[in-house]
Amino acid sequence: MAAISASQVKELRERTGLGMMECKKALTEAGGDIEVAIENLRKSSGLKAAKKAGRTAAEGAVVTRVADDGRYGVVVEINSETDFVARDDNFKAFADKIADAFFTAKIEDVAAVMEGALETAREQLVQKIGENIGVRRCAVVEAPEGGVVGEYVHGGRIGVLTVLKGGNAEVAKDVAMHVAAINPAVARPEDMPQEKLDAEKAIILAQPDMAGKPEQIAEKMVQGRLKKYLAENSLTEQPFVKDPNQTVAEFAKTAGGEVVGFTRFEVGEGIEKEEVDFAKEVMEQAGRS
Repeated sequence: MAAISASQVKELRERTGLGMMECKKALTEAGGDIEVAIENLRKSSGLKAAKKAGRTAAEGAVVTRVADDGRYGVVVEINSETDFVARDDNFKAFADKIADAFFTAKIEDVAAVMEGALETAREQLVQKIGENIGVRRCAVVEAPEGGVVGEYVHGGRIGVLTVLKGGNAEVAKDVAMHVAAINPAVARPEDMPQEKLDAEKAIILAQPDMAGKPEQIAEKMVQGRLKKYLAENSLTEQPFVKDPNQTVAEFAKTAGGEVVGFTRFEVGEGIEKEEVDFAKEVMEQAGRS
């Protein structure tokens, strides 16, 4: 029997959307003939998952895990097509299994973690539920010496990990709750990318009240407004949601902590959702039957 090449597996994956191991098995059974492998897969339920692969999965869940000693944590986004499926017990169990795997591996490489048994489990879930399911991304964060990682998940859709130098888990969790609610752009003013500052400066200079101002006065106004912009968009400078009389930095300091950073995942952010005309879809399907 001829050996199955990586290029054959790659072609079959691209044409069917199925996992590497399933494609390799199909090619082996078909003696390396891609067309025969596709025909065999069409006869089986395996291709059911592939037929869903092109559909947008912008719902789902965000799951977090933090080590008992608070030294590191992971946050993972797992997607489905509908919110209904995201509430399904089978989907939730799969999401927990994925989070546990990333927590054990301590790496962010989705392809590496999903290879093998987890990819098979995903494909089986797609076949069982009838929707496209995907593991989109993972972030791993670690606390500095003497620091702590905090976690907070809101409604299964927003997950946050915060990193403090010093402090404790409860304070780190409260800061994570603030991040979930307010969604700051950066952790500290000095973390703001220069391109964002430049863009904000251009907006300020274009405002009507800047017209005709002497250069020195205009620069002072710009700097003042940039300072306000940084305060509004930096986690440490924002009024703490549970006590607006102090900033987040001041709140953390009361417990001997200092905010180092945060990671915030929200289900579907950045995914362009398809606008589906269901009436048209039904008519098209009826016309093909």
